[in-house]
Amino acid sequence: MKSLILAAGLMAAATVASADAEKYALDPSHSQIVFTYNHLGYSTTYGMFSGFSGDIMFDQENPAESSVSVAFPVKTMLTGWEQRFGHFMSPDFFGAADDEMVSFASTSIEVTGENTALITGDLTLNEVTKSVVLNATLNQAGDHPMEGKAWAGFDATTTLVRSEYNLGMFAPFVGDEVSVNISVEAMKVDG
Repeated sequence: MKSLILAAGLMAAATVASADAEKYALDPSHSQIVFTYNHLGYSTTYGMFSGFSGDIMFDQENPAESSVSVAFPVKTMLTGWEQRFGHFMSPDFFGAADDEMVSFASTSIEVTGENTALITGDLTLNEVTKSVVLNATLNQAGDHPMEGKAWAGFDATTTLVRSEYNLGMFAPFVGDEVSVNISVEAMKVDG
């Protein structure tokens, strides 16, 4: 009987804890995703997504109860060279329509340290959805000195295998593994 009462108490506490998550909106002016890959062994090539939106349900007391959801058009990719961007959007790679989105929605968060966690979620890229794990760090949470409201900043990394998303043209000569570095800021949504 005691274990049943304890289990009920833990379930009630978990429900209360999840209710403590507060909505934060990504700051598109300070959120970037930078990706890199090996180009024929000669160089490391970079690309970026920036200016995207998304939401974080952030529970500072119980981070495992937090969640994240982000989506942005694939055509917002920045490559630094117009011909590369055109090739990436061609049928050789994305064959991207104007409204084709990249999205990520977390499915679980495993806290691994005081400011670190593994965020597992579903990444949809090039119309393929796969589970990925982000190695995430909370950089800082507190009142923003200029905005005067609650703010949080996070970094995360992962590695994707591009051929798993039907983007494997020229692999293995052009690296199949793509390193992804994410840095985002998010502001607490009032109300």
